Amino acid sequence: MTEQNIVSKGKEVVRIEGEAVLNLMNSIDADFAKTVNQIFNSKGRVVFTGMGKSGIIARKIVATMNSTGTAAIFMHPTDALHGDLGMVRREDTVILISKSGHTEELHQLIPMLKRIGVTVIGMLGEPDSKIGRDCNIVLNVSVKEEACPHDLAPTASTTAALVMGDALAIALLEMRGFTKEDFALLHPGGSLGKRLSLKISEIMIKGKDVPVVNQSASLKDSILEITSKRLGVTCVVDSQGILCGIITDGDLRRLLEKNLEIKNLTALDVMTKNPKTISKEFLASFAIQQMEKFNITALIVADEKNRPEGIIHLHDLVKLGLQSR
Repeated sequence: MTEQNIVSKGKEVVRIEGEAVLNLMNSIDADFAKTVNQIFNSKGRVVFTGMGKSGIIARKIVATMNSTGTAAIFMHPTDALHGDLGMVRREDTVILISKSGHTEELHQLIPMLKRIGVTVIGMLGEPDSKIGRDCNIVLNVSVKEEACPHDLAPTASTTAALVMGDALAIALLEMRGFTKEDFALLHPGGSLGKRLSLKISEIMIKGKDVPVVNQSASLKDSILEITSKRLGVTCVVDSQGILCGIITDGDLRRLLEKNLEIKNLTALDVMTKNPKTISKEFLASFAIQQMEKFNITALIVADEKNRPEGIIHLHDLVKLGLQSR
């Protein structure tokens, strides 16, 4: 194949699968609403099952549902016929995924599922099939053609089933009022979970590690404080411990550029007044936003009386994977 032929074939696959997805708009109907309401109102889980590629799609939908507040599990049809059917409870909802609607392993399951008393839903490429006729509800995921030129490898059909699963998951998310905070509780280990749940109080530098000098401190002592705490800044407080300014490495460089007599200067002479502060109750992700907004690398964490109780540095946030995306 020439390069042009390869590019054309790639575009053709995207066109076919894109049309398959768009055609699903006709399948988002009363049966879709019934399915969402059935899952939402049930006290059990959603049990997905499917053979081959359909089984892989089922596993992906299960993962999406679990991460968005709908409890779901995957059950392999063959294993179900040999004991795993015991994982299905009366209060569950079972969704069978099949392109043909004639998958024998799935068809064999239906009488046993009905004996248990669960609602059986088919996500089928052929709604008027033997599986479709035995289901309580059918979701139509039929496609006009597969991207595979031999109509053998499931391509457009698996894409359609996956998108239908996403549509169910997001509709359920909306019905549950599932928030980003809920999402964070289910994703505590990744950077996404950290951005949505980690508070400044949990990661701020505090105690003796916070660089602080009195406003009457000499410039030399201020520089020593900045150097010893290795944050490139120091808080400046008055005699009552109230924050009144900040000195940064940048302030010192700009001071040297002025060629002033610095021997008798104090922190009060050098500091930047009214520094940006943040409460320890805010999310760490908000600290990132503030730093980017004001083009700074450190934020002082101040209490309700404007006394410094911590400091948070951009480098620490980046190490935690909290940088903006």
